[in-house]
Amino acid sequence: MGKLEGRVALISGAARGQGEAIARRLAAEGACVVLGDILDEEGARVAADLGHTALYHHLDVRRPEDWSAITAETERSFGRLDVLVNNAGILTRGGLRDLSLETYRETIDVNQVGCLLGMQAALPLLEVRGGSIVNTSSVAGLQGVPGLAAYASSKWAVRGLTRTAALELGALGIRVNSIHPGAIETPMLGPVSDRAAQQYESVPLGRMGQPGEVADLVLFLACDDSAFCTGAEFTIDGGGLAGLRPR
Repeated sequence: MGKLEGRVALISGAARGQGEAIARRLAAEGACVVLGDILDEEGARVAADLGHTALYHHLDVRRPEDWSAITAETERSFGRLDVLVNNAGILTRGGLRDLSLETYRETIDVNQVGCLLGMQAALPLLEVRGGSIVNTSSVAGLQGVPGLAAYASSKWAVRGLTRTAALELGALGIRVNSIHPGAIETPMLGPVSDRAAQQYESVPLGRMGQPGEVADLVLFLACDDSAFCTGAEFTIDGGGLAGLRPR
Protein backbone atom coordinates (compact mmCIF):
# COMPACT_ATOMS: atom_id res chain seq x y z
CA MET A 1 0.00 0.00 0.00
CA GLY A 2 1.29 3.46 -0.89
CA LYS A 3 2.03 6.13 1.69
CA LEU A 4 -0.89 8.25 0.48
CA GLU A 5 -3.43 5.54 -0.25
CA GLY A 6 -6.97 6.88 0.04
CA ARG A 7 -5.88 10.51 0.22
CA VAL A 8 -6.38 13.41 -2.17
CA ALA A 9 -3.77 15.99 -3.13
CA LEU A 10 -4.14 19.28 -4.97
CA ILE A 11 -1.03 20.63 -6.70
CA SER A 12 -0.79 24.05 -8.32
CA GLY A 13 1.58 24.64 -11.22
CA ALA A 14 1.35 20.93 -12.01
CA ALA A 15 1.44 20.92 -15.81
CA ARG A 16 5.19 20.52 -16.15
CA GLY A 17 8.52 20.57 -14.37
CA GLN A 18 8.58 20.35 -10.61
CA GLY A 19 4.80 20.36 -10.24
CA GLU A 20 4.35 17.54 -12.72
CA ALA A 21 6.97 15.47 -10.90
CA ILE A 22 5.18 16.07 -7.61
CA ALA A 23 1.82 15.03 -9.06
CA ARG A 24 3.31 11.85 -10.49
CA ARG A 25 5.12 10.98 -7.25
CA LEU A 26 2.07 11.45 -5.04
CA ALA A 27 -0.08 9.48 -7.47
CA ALA A 28 2.47 6.66 -7.44
CA GLU A 29 2.00 6.48 -3.66
CA GLY A 30 -1.74 6.01 -3.99
CA ALA A 31 -3.10 9.55 -3.88
CA CYS A 32 -5.84 10.89 -6.10
CA VAL A 33 -4.37 14.06 -7.55
CA VAL A 34 -5.90 17.29 -8.79
CA LEU A 35 -3.61 19.26 -11.08
CA GLY A 36 -4.04 23.01 -11.44
CA ASP A 37 -2.26 25.26 -13.94
CA ILE A 38 -2.77 27.84 -16.68
CA LEU A 39 -1.10 25.52 -19.22
CA ASP A 40 -4.28 23.66 -20.04
CA GLU A 41 -3.10 21.31 -22.79
CA GLU A 42 -0.03 20.17 -20.90
CA GLY A 43 -1.90 19.81 -17.61
CA ALA A 44 -4.72 17.81 -19.18
CA ARG A 45 -2.18 15.55 -20.85
CA VAL A 46 -0.44 14.78 -17.55
CA ALA A 47 -3.76 14.05 -15.84
CA ALA A 48 -4.84 11.77 -18.67
CA ASP A 49 -1.55 9.90 -18.42
CA LEU A 50 -2.11 9.36 -14.69
CA GLY A 51 -5.55 7.86 -15.28
CA HIS A 52 -8.90 7.96 -13.51
CA THR A 53 -7.43 8.93 -10.13
CA ALA A 54 -6.26 12.26 -11.55
CA LEU A 55 -8.00 15.31 -12.97
CA TYR A 56 -6.90 18.63 -14.38
CA HIS A 57 -8.61 21.96 -13.74
CA HIS A 58 -7.61 25.39 -15.00
CA LEU A 59 -6.10 27.45 -12.18
CA ASP A 60 -4.72 30.97 -12.22
CA VAL A 61 -3.48 31.17 -8.64
CA ARG A 62 -3.99 34.95 -8.58
CA ARG A 63 -7.77 34.55 -8.90
CA PRO A 64 -9.85 33.61 -5.83
CA GLU A 65 -12.64 32.37 -8.11
CA ASP A 66 -10.26 29.88 -9.74
CA TRP A 67 -9.31 28.54 -6.33
CA SER A 68 -12.97 28.23 -5.37
CA ALA A 69 -13.68 26.34 -8.59
CA ILE A 70 -10.81 23.86 -8.28
CA THR A 71 -11.50 23.05 -4.63
CA ALA A 72 -15.21 22.58 -5.42
CA GLU A 73 -14.27 20.22 -8.26
CA THR A 74 -11.93 18.35 -5.91
CA GLU A 75 -14.77 17.78 -3.45
CA ARG A 76 -17.23 16.77 -6.18
CA SER A 77 -14.83 14.29 -7.75
CA PHE A 78 -13.07 12.80 -4.74
CA GLY A 79 -15.07 13.90 -1.68
CA ARG A 80 -12.14 15.17 0.34
CA LEU A 81 -8.78 16.96 0.37
CA ASP A 82 -5.79 15.91 2.44
CA VAL A 83 -2.78 17.61 0.85
CA LEU A 84 -2.28 21.03 -0.72
CA VAL A 85 0.96 21.75 -2.56
CA ASN A 86 1.35 25.43 -3.43
CA ASN A 87 3.90 24.90 -6.17
CA ALA A 88 2.95 27.48 -8.83
CA GLY A 89 5.46 30.27 -9.25
CA ILE A 90 7.25 32.53 -11.69
CA LEU A 91 10.88 33.60 -11.84
CA THR A 92 11.33 37.25 -12.75
CA ARG A 93 14.63 39.05 -13.05
CA GLY A 94 15.52 42.62 -12.23
CA GLY A 95 17.44 44.51 -9.59
CA LEU A 96 16.25 47.53 -7.66
CA ARG A 97 17.30 50.04 -10.31
CA ASP A 98 15.50 48.49 -13.27
CA LEU A 99 12.65 46.49 -11.74
CA SER A 100 9.25 47.76 -12.87
CA LEU A 101 6.36 48.03 -10.45
CA GLU A 102 4.27 45.93 -12.84
CA THR A 103 6.78 43.07 -12.73
CA TYR A 104 7.10 43.33 -8.97
CA ARG A 105 3.37 43.17 -8.41
CA GLU A 106 2.92 40.28 -10.84
CA THR A 107 5.59 38.29 -9.03
CA ILE A 108 4.06 38.96 -5.63
CA ASP A 109 0.58 38.09 -6.94
CA VAL A 110 1.66 34.69 -8.27
CA ASN A 111 4.25 33.57 -5.75
CA GLN A 112 2.91 35.09 -2.54
CA VAL A 113 -0.77 35.96 -2.95
CA GLY A 114 -1.36 32.69 -4.84
CA CYS A 115 -0.02 30.79 -1.86
CA LEU A 116 -2.31 32.65 0.53
CA LEU A 117 -5.38 32.14 -1.66
CA GLY A 118 -4.62 28.44 -1.98
CA MET A 119 -4.50 27.95 1.78
CA GLN A 120 -7.68 29.93 2.30
CA ALA A 121 -9.57 27.97 -0.35
CA ALA A 122 -8.35 24.57 0.84
CA LEU A 123 -8.97 25.17 4.54
CA PRO A 124 -12.68 24.17 4.66
CA LEU A 125 -11.80 20.78 3.18
CA LEU A 126 -8.55 20.22 5.06
CA GLU A 127 -10.00 20.99 8.48
CA VAL A 128 -12.46 18.08 8.20
CA ARG A 129 -9.76 15.43 8.77
CA GLY A 130 -6.55 17.41 9.09
CA GLY A 131 -3.82 17.21 6.51
CA SER A 132 -0.68 18.75 5.12
CA ILE A 133 0.13 21.97 3.28
CA VAL A 134 3.45 22.29 1.48
CA ASN A 135 4.39 25.78 0.31
CA THR A 136 7.15 26.22 -2.23
CA SER A 137 9.59 28.95 -1.31
CA SER A 138 13.21 28.94 -2.50
CA VAL A 139 16.77 29.33 -1.31
CA ALA A 140 16.11 32.92 -2.47
CA GLY A 141 13.72 33.06 0.47
CA LEU A 142 16.61 32.35 2.84
CA GLN A 143 19.14 34.84 1.50
CA GLY A 144 19.34 37.93 -0.68
CA VAL A 145 19.95 37.40 -4.41
CA PRO A 146 21.20 40.30 -6.54
CA GLY A 147 19.06 40.77 -9.63
CA LEU A 148 16.05 38.89 -8.21
CA ALA A 149 14.46 41.60 -6.07
CA ALA A 150 10.83 40.65 -6.78
CA TYR A 151 11.37 36.89 -6.72
CA ALA A 152 13.35 36.91 -3.48
CA SER A 153 10.82 39.22 -1.80
CA SER A 154 7.96 36.91 -2.70
CA LYS A 155 9.77 33.81 -1.48
CA TRP A 156 10.71 35.41 1.84
CA ALA A 157 7.02 36.22 2.30
CA VAL A 158 6.07 32.56 1.78
CA ARG A 159 8.14 31.73 4.86
CA GLY A 160 6.12 34.13 6.99
CA LEU A 161 2.83 32.82 5.62
CA THR A 162 3.92 29.25 6.31
CA ARG A 163 4.94 29.80 9.90
CA THR A 164 1.86 31.85 10.70
CA ALA A 165 -0.41 29.23 9.13
CA ALA A 166 1.34 26.47 11.08
CA LEU A 167 0.58 28.28 14.33
CA GLU A 168 -3.04 28.97 13.42
CA LEU A 169 -3.88 25.56 11.96
CA GLY A 170 -1.99 23.14 14.17
CA ALA A 171 -4.93 22.68 16.53
CA LEU A 172 -6.98 21.54 13.51
CA GLY A 173 -4.49 18.79 12.72
CA ILE A 174 -3.16 20.65 9.67
CA ARG A 175 0.59 20.75 9.25
CA VAL A 176 2.18 23.55 7.18
CA ASN A 177 5.78 23.46 5.97
CA SER A 178 7.85 25.18 3.32
CA ILE A 179 10.41 23.77 0.93
CA HIS A 180 13.36 25.77 -0.36
CA PRO A 181 14.77 24.40 -3.61
CA GLY A 182 18.03 25.61 -5.05
CA ALA A 183 18.75 25.26 -8.76
CA ILE A 184 16.37 22.59 -10.07
CA GLU A 185 16.52 21.60 -13.74
CA THR A 186 13.06 22.69 -14.90
CA PRO A 187 11.64 24.79 -17.75
CA MET A 188 11.18 27.74 -15.38
CA LEU A 189 14.93 28.08 -14.93
CA GLY A 190 15.40 28.27 -18.68
CA PRO A 191 18.61 27.53 -20.60
CA VAL A 192 21.65 27.28 -18.35
CA SER A 193 24.71 29.21 -19.47
CA ASP A 194 28.23 27.82 -19.13
CA ARG A 195 28.94 30.33 -16.39
CA ALA A 196 25.84 29.31 -14.46
CA ALA A 197 26.66 25.63 -14.91
CA GLN A 198 30.06 26.22 -13.34
CA GLN A 199 28.36 27.93 -10.41
CA TYR A 200 26.10 24.92 -9.84
CA GLU A 201 29.08 22.60 -10.04
CA SER A 202 30.65 24.46 -7.12
CA VAL A 203 27.94 23.47 -4.61
CA PRO A 204 28.90 20.56 -2.33
CA LEU A 205 27.03 17.93 -4.37
CA GLY A 206 28.41 19.36 -7.61
CA ARG A 207 25.23 19.51 -9.74
CA MET A 208 21.75 20.89 -10.24
CA GLY A 209 18.80 19.16 -8.64
CA GLN A 210 16.13 17.16 -10.45
CA PRO A 211 12.34 17.64 -10.16
CA GLY A 212 11.94 14.09 -8.89
CA GLU A 213 14.18 14.85 -5.93
CA VAL A 214 11.93 17.75 -4.93
CA ALA A 215 8.92 15.47 -5.38
CA ASP A 216 10.42 13.00 -2.91
CA LEU A 217 10.73 15.75 -0.32
CA VAL A 218 7.12 16.82 -0.90
CA LEU A 219 6.00 13.20 -0.47
CA PHE A 220 7.75 13.08 2.90
CA LEU A 221 5.93 16.23 4.03
CA ALA A 222 2.60 15.08 2.60
CA CYS A 223 2.54 11.68 4.31
CA ASP A 224 2.64 10.48 7.90
CA ASP A 225 6.43 10.12 7.86
CA SER A 226 6.53 13.83 8.80
CA ALA A 227 3.69 13.70 11.33
CA PHE A 228 5.57 15.85 13.88
CA CYS A 229 6.86 18.43 11.38
CA THR A 230 5.11 21.77 11.04
CA GLY A 231 6.19 25.38 10.68
CA ALA A 232 9.52 24.13 9.37
CA GLU A 233 11.72 25.01 6.41
CA PHE A 234 13.26 22.23 4.33
CA THR A 235 16.16 23.17 2.09
CA ILE A 236 16.93 21.06 -0.98
CA ASP A 237 19.85 22.72 -2.73
CA GLY A 238 22.71 20.26 -2.91
CA GLY A 239 24.36 22.00 0.04
CA GLY A 240 24.57 25.36 -1.70
CA LEU A 241 23.65 27.40 1.38
CA ALA A 242 26.35 25.61 3.34
CA GLY A 243 28.98 27.25 1.14
CA LEU A 244 31.12 26.46 -1.89
CA ARG A 245 33.11 23.26 -1.93
CA PRO A 246 36.93 23.54 -2.08
CA ARG A 247 38.59 23.21 -5.44
